[in-house]
Amino acid sequence: QVQLVESGGGLVQPGGSLRLSCAASGSIISIYAMSWHRQAPGKQREFVARITSNGTTNVADSVKGRFTISRDNAKKTVYLRMDSLKSEDTAVYSCNMNLREGSRSSSTSHWGQGTQVTVSS
Repeated sequence: QVQLVESGGGLVQPGGSLRLSCAASGSIISIYAMSWHRQAPGKQREFVARITSNGTTNVADSVKGRFTISRDNAKKTVYLRMDSLKSEDTAVYSCNMNLREGSRSSSTSHWGQGTQVTVSS
């Protein structure tokens, strides 16, 4: 059973920084793309950032220049460094991984449970 567990969320003042982590566990053969998404109250979930297996990244325009996604393949972990946080960044942040489990011949998509990020003074 694959599990994704996020950590690092919390309350931060505007202009502050946080680093989110998402670690995968279970019988995993390969992890392909990893990504972060967020959902603010009353809004649909939106894409934040993505990193492929070879390290190519792309981020949403709303966070470009402020958020950085990275990964550690040995630790099966994806990170999201968030700088210059704004109140509009307040949301539940969830990670997603497209990976291949040991019992399957094709890749499947998995989500973490989410971590709350609140930007407020």
